[in-house]
Amino acid sequence: MFSRAYPLFRPLIGAIDAEKAHDLTLRALEVLPLPAPAADQACLGMEAFGYRFPNPVGLAAGLDKDARVPDALFRLGFGFVEVGGVTRLPQPGNPRPRVFRLQPDDAVINRYGLNSAGMETVYRRLASRKGKGILGINLGANKETADRIGDYVALIGKLGPVADFLTLNISSPNTPGLRDLQGRAFLEELLDRAFEARAKASLSTRLLLKIAPDLDDIQLDDIVEVARSRRIDGMIVSNTTIARPSSLKDQAQARETGGLSGKPLFRSSTVMLAKTWLRVEGQFPLIGVGGIASGADALAKMEAGATLVQLYTALIYQGPGLIAQIKSALAEAAPDGLSPLIGRAASDWANAGC
Repeated sequence: MFSRAYPLFRPLIGAIDAEKAHDLTLRALEVLPLPAPAADQACLGMEAFGYRFPNPVGLAAGLDKDARVPDALFRLGFGFVEVGGVTRLPQPGNPRPRVFRLQPDDAVINRYGLNSAGMETVYRRLASRKGKGILGINLGANKETADRIGDYVALIGKLGPVADFLTLNISSPNTPGLRDLQGRAFLEELLDRAFEARAKASLSTRLLLKIAPDLDDIQLDDIVEVARSRRIDGMIVSNTTIARPSSLKDQAQARETGGLSGKPLFRSSTVMLAKTWLRVEGQFPLIGVGGIASGADALAKMEAGATLVQLYTALIYQGPGLIAQIKSALAEAAPDGLSPLIGRAASDWANAGC
C-alpha cells in the first residue's frame, strides 16, 4: 500500500522542505498498517558475516537515525536495515537548513552533523523491539567529545546487545575531524579498542567499517591493511562524497557544503568498492552503497565486489517500490544464485578510476 501510494504523494513531498519531508515519512511509517512482504525468491539469499540474508538489498543509515521504525522498514521488503548514525550523547546536529535536494540530478546534499537522540534512547527502542530481521546500527562520535574512540567503545558496549552488526562510521563529512580516524594510526587504535570492547561485553555482534569514496590509493591501502590485520568482519563502501562532479545540473544547490549522495555518487563509489574488493582478497565481505537507483546499478555493485548492497537517496525520488524492482532484476540476472556475480567485473571497475 505504501509503495503504491508513494507516486501519488511524491509531488507534494518534493514541494516541501526536505527535512520536513523526511520526518513526515517516518511518521507515516509509524502509523501505517504495512502488510508483511512477500517471501523472497530463494536465489536472492546471501550468506555474509555469519548470517543468512533473505535478499541482499538493505537500507543505508540515515533514514531512521533514531531507530523509530526499523520493523516497518523490514516490511517494505529490505533484506537488512541499518539505523543511525547514533552518538553516545544526544546532539542536535548542525543548524537548519541542512538538507538540499538536487532534483535534476536525483541527488541530495546533507550536512546534518550526526543529529541523534543518543544511545540510551536508541537502546530502549531496540530492546523492546518485537520484530525480526538482520539489524545494523551506524555509530558516530559526538562533535564535542574529547575522546572520539572512547565514544565508539561506549556505543559498542551499550548497543551491541540489540544489533546484529555495528558500523564504525569514520567517514561522515559533517563531523569535523571524524575522517581523520581513517588515518592508519587512529584506525589501528580504534579497531583495537573496538574489539576489546566487544570481547569485554561478550558480544558476537559483527563490527563493520564504513569508509569515504574520496580516498586516494595510498589511504585505501592503509585502511584495508589495518582492517585485514585486525580481522574486521566487513566494510561498507562508501559514505557520501565531498566532491562536486562537473556533470551536476543543479549548480546552485551544488554550492552547499555537506555530503553528496544519489546518482552522481554511483561511479566514484563503485570504483572505490572495486579497488577495496581487490585489496581485501576475500578476507571479509563488502557492502556496496552509493548511487544505486535501479536493478542494473545493484548488479553493477555486486560485480564490482559487493556481497550486499544498500540504498537510501533513490527512495526519495522513486519510492519504496524500487526495492521490489531491484530484487526482481537481480533474480532475473542470476536465477541460480547471486554469489557468482561477486567481483567478476572488479578489475574493470577499478581501472575505470584511472
